[in-house]
Amino acid sequence: MTIEARFFLDRGDFTLDVDLVIPGQGVTALFGRSGSGKTTILRCLAGLERIREGRLRFHGETWQEGRRWMPVHKRPLGYVFQEASLFPHLKVRDNLLYGFKRLRPDRRRLALNDISALLGLADLLDRYPDALSGGQRQRVAIGRALLTSPQLLLMDEPMASLDVTSKGEILPYLERLRDELSIPVVYVSHAIEEVARLADHMVLLEAGRVLAQGPLQTLLTRTDLPLAHSEQASAIIEGTVAAHHVSDHLTELAFAGGTLLISHQARAVGTPLRARILARDVSVALTRPDGSSVLNALEVRVSDISDDPQPGYVILTLDTGGQPLLARVSLRSCRQLALAKGQTVWAMVKGVAVA
Repeated sequence: MTIEARFFLDRGDFTLDVDLVIPGQGVTALFGRSGSGKTTILRCLAGLERIREGRLRFHGETWQEGRRWMPVHKRPLGYVFQEASLFPHLKVRDNLLYGFKRLRPDRRRLALNDISALLGLADLLDRYPDALSGGQRQRVAIGRALLTSPQLLLMDEPMASLDVTSKGEILPYLERLRDELSIPVVYVSHAIEEVARLADHMVLLEAGRVLAQGPLQTLLTRTDLPLAHSEQASAIIEGTVAAHHVSDHLTELAFAGGTLLISHQARAVGTPLRARILARDVSVALTRPDGSSVLNALEVRVSDISDDPQPGYVILTLDTGGQPLLARVSLRSCRQLALAKGQTVWAMVKGVAVA
């Protein structure tokens, strides 16, 4: 089941011209610079932009095509904006239940207790919005949208107005939403660290057009796209928690290409975990170095060598157990090591972030 969309909108100074195929499960990130069309696409999906040249099918049901148009209030979706926009005169409980009470009983698939537990709101139900932190307010806004039992959740940069501490507070709850609810999410962001942590699928936008769309792991490491050549170029490694080294405050992540030691994570052994590795934090060696302070060394195969816009550097694409890894190394090092496609080398990973 998928979401298929074709939108064309000409505003003179901005033109949106996109064809989209969005998976019917997981989190799809609309990613690009400001003005690339992310929010406009979200508004088209919601029906807030009524455009003449458009087509939208959701799980086989036509929401828009030709003269056929499903109005906003009939589309089974929830919308979370940048600002929480809670009702200041209502307590958290009543804010959460605002849409729920207006929903026919036979359409209620989620209950207040379930959403309160999922988003950690149980202790906040009797507070007013002015007594909440920014992260708490946004969690209430997400809960309010979920309690309308949507079949699709649209999120427009829900953490854009939050400080670093509040973002760190809300991210684990968004991960729980992704992992525990079978509601497809379309998530708008221009922060790659958010996308790397939450998304499964990505639509990369530039000036109102789609540069590429596909699995997140693939788009991050495609060297024909700008992401792999940016300062924040990175790769995602998907694995499971293999062990905890309590005395060293480390967690061991296992995947087909080996193991990685990362900072301690309060997750049970056997649970899925993803790690983000920046290209600048990976160096290569022809043999496994001894006596190094770098904890993580992976035997990898060089699958591609491409020029980097940064003078004097190249980008290596490395295969590690079927998952791609990027390394930004100097052109001189590449020549000295005589690196070539198909060669087996060791990747030394200096930094690993939980993604």
